[in-house]
Amino acid sequence: MSHVSETGRKELEFITFGDVFIDLVMSGFARWPAPGEEVDAQSLTREIGGGAAITACGLARLGRSVALLAATGSDGSWFRDRLGATGVSLELLQESADEPTAITVAISTADDRSFFTYRGSNCLLESMITDPSLIGSLASASHVHLANAVTPDRLIELARQLRPTGTTLSVDVGWVEDWLRDPLSLVALREIDLFLPNEREGAAMTGESDPRRMLEFFSQAGLKRVALKLGAAGSMMIENGVIVKSPGLAVQVVDTTGAGDCFDAGFLAAWKAGLPALTCLETANICGARSTTAPGGLKGFPRLSDLNHLLPALRLNQGR
Repeated sequence: MSHVSETGRKELEFITFGDVFIDLVMSGFARWPAPGEEVDAQSLTREIGGGAAITACGLARLGRSVALLAATGSDGSWFRDRLGATGVSLELLQESADEPTAITVAISTADDRSFFTYRGSNCLLESMITDPSLIGSLASASHVHLANAVTPDRLIELARQLRPTGTTLSVDVGWVEDWLRDPLSLVALREIDLFLPNEREGAAMTGESDPRRMLEFFSQAGLKRVALKLGAAGSMMIENGVIVKSPGLAVQVVDTTGAGDCFDAGFLAAWKAGLPALTCLETANICGARSTTAPGGLKGFPRLSDLNHLLPALRLNQGR
């Protein structure tokens, strides 16, 4: 189905692509069990997981039109229902006949977290990203966000194919160490419009420990713009050699699952609305911080009315 109107205007604002999971977050364990032992959780949360899905849901909650390009299993009815309830379009969602929907079990104690993951239907992503018909689907949106470690060669190809269509492109690969340390990844990132790493990922790519020096490294390497997530310290951005910083928000942290992906949603919504860099960072910081106040990535994510109350300068409906 096309999302390009008769006037040529792209009616779909965003497409996100990447891994999706059903997250089972168990928390409140008094201690980690020894082999053969059983301990009880104090709470259990089932929620949509995976960077592409969380960012898509965040964008939808902020009133953006967004479709998710990903894969579930034939058992994915709960995931699809939950996704559809947030307002995300399901029309690009594919289904694996052989694998179940991917699942992550997050075990949280007072001191740390551990994750147990089965990638399941995400095995389809490799064939999806190399499908010759992919560009036609992606070009139906004004912006494409890749929450996946697409190979540098394929990323360059995608960026160059999308550019003439007027579709912008952002990337958040997460912690994929081989990709982050591959010199070709920096070459590929020169082709995209926006890179969204966190501090640890930025350090792996640049060899720097200071956020400002990381951003300067990226700029000197030819990246157009980089928004760097600094956790509780907030975020920084560089564009055209100019660095902007926004401090973090003080919140009572319950669970940090998906906070970076929620940051991405807030930033993208503000950036594509044409708002200034500082407002983009402030919006992203609120979305990322609020997501940590409840289990899972989405329960604490703010609605547009919350954002407009917290940040009067925010006008996401500008030009609509």
